[in-house]
Amino acid sequence: MTMNLVRVFLAAWAAAFLAAPVSARAGQVGLARVNGAIGPATASYISRALDRAAAEHDECLIIQLDTPGGLLDSTKEIVGKLFQDQVPSVVYVAPAGAGAASAGTFITLAANVAAMAPDTTIGAAHPVSLGGGGEEKEDTNSVMGRKLENYAASYIETIAAKRHHDVDWAKSAVRESASITASQALKLHVIDLIAADMPDLLRQLDGRGAAGKVLRTARADVVEIPMTAGERFFQRLWRPEVMFVLMLVAIYGIIGELSNPGAVLPGVAGAVALVLALYMGSVLPVNAAGLALILLAVALFVIDVFAATHGVLTAGGIVAFLLGSLLLFNRAPGFALPLTWIIPATVLTALFFLFVIGAGLRAQFLPPKTGRESMKGKTAVALTAVDERGGKVLFDGECWEAAGEAPVAEGARVEIVGVEGLVLRVKPKS
Repeated sequence: MTMNLVRVFLAAWAAAFLAAPVSARAGQVGLARVNGAIGPATASYISRALDRAAAEHDECLIIQLDTPGGLLDSTKEIVGKLFQDQVPSVVYVAPAGAGAASAGTFITLAANVAAMAPDTTIGAAHPVSLGGGGEEKEDTNSVMGRKLENYAASYIETIAAKRHHDVDWAKSAVRESASITASQALKLHVIDLIAADMPDLLRQLDGRGAAGKVLRTARADVVEIPMTAGERFFQRLWRPEVMFVLMLVAIYGIIGELSNPGAVLPGVAGAVALVLALYMGSVLPVNAAGLALILLAVALFVIDVFAATHGVLTAGGIVAFLLGSLLLFNRAPGFALPLTWIIPATVLTALFFLFVIGAGLRAQFLPPKTGRESMKGKTAVALTAVDERGGKVLFDGECWEAAGEAPVAEGARVEIVGVEGLVLRVKPKS
C-alpha cells in the first residue's frame, strides 16, 4: 500500500515537473526594422525575416516600419509574402514621428495586425509617390496615370478587405493622397491598435488571434533579425542624398573625361555612377523639372568657358543648379534634399566647371607647342639667299633646307608658313 502511494506521488510530481516548463516558458518574437525607402533590399530582408521567424516557431514577426515610400514591385512582393501567413505578422509604425507613407501604407494594411505608435502618420499612397515616375497631369500621359491610379486603388482595396480594415479610407489614400494620424487611424478602423512602445505592443498582442493561432507575447523575448551586409548596403543606397552624390560623380566624371581625353578613371567612375543613379531613379520620386534645371546648369557652365559673357552664364548656371537641387525630390514627403547638401554641392560644382573643366577645355584649343605644326608662324634667319629653287635657314639652332615664294637675301629674317617633308616654306618677315 505504501509503495503504491509513493509511486502515485512520484508520477504526479514528474507530470507537474514536466508540464511546468511548458506553461512557464516564454515565447519568442522576431523583430525586423525597416527605416527608409522600400526597394529590392527591403523586400529581400522582410521575406528572409518571415522565413526565419516561421522556421524558429516565433509567436509572430514584428516589422517596425518608418518609410516615405518606395517601389511598387517591391511592395507587391512584400504584400504577397505577408499574405502567405506562414507566421503571424505585425507591422508597427514607430517610433514617434515615424510614418508609413505611400508603399508603407500598403505594407501596414497587409499585416495580420496593424499597429502604430502615438504621433505617427499613415497614408499618401498615390502611385506618383510609389514608383518614381513623373507627375501625371492632364497631358498625353494622363491615360497611363489613371490606369496606374485605378490599379493601385483596387490593389489596396483588396488588401484592406482581406485584413478587415476600412476600405473606403484605403482607396482615398490612393486617389486623394489622404493621410491621417495614429489616433484617427484607430478611430476609422484603419489599424488595430496603438502601442506606446514595444512592451506595450507585446502586452496588447497577447491573446489576440492572428494567422490561425492565439498569440502569447506578454512575456515573450524579442529577438531582432538584422539585415545582412548586402541588404544594409543597398538599403542605404535608396536615399536622395546618395542619388544626388551619384549624379554629381556622373557629371564630374563624364565631363572631366571629355575635357581631358585619355584619363580613363573619371570616365569609368562617371559611367558607373550614372548607371546607379538611373537605377535609383526608378525608386526615388525624381522631379523631371529639377533634373532639367541641373542639366541646364551644366550646359551654361560649359558654354561660359568659351563665351565672353563675363560670368553671366556661370551665375545663371549657379541659380539653375540651386533651384534644380531644391526641386529634384520635392514631390513626396520625406525625400527632400537638405540645404546642408545642396549649398556645398552648388559651390563645388561651380568651382569645378570654372577651374578644372575650364582649364581642360581651353587646353584642347591651344595651338600645338611641339612637332611640325608648332613651327608655323615662327621666325628663322636665312643662312643663304632663299628663293623658289631653295636655300638654307637657321631655326631653333638647326639648319634647314628652305624654299620661298619671294626671294630673301642672306641674313634676312623669314617667317615659316609650312613644312613639306624636310623643307621649310618661308616668306619674308615683315
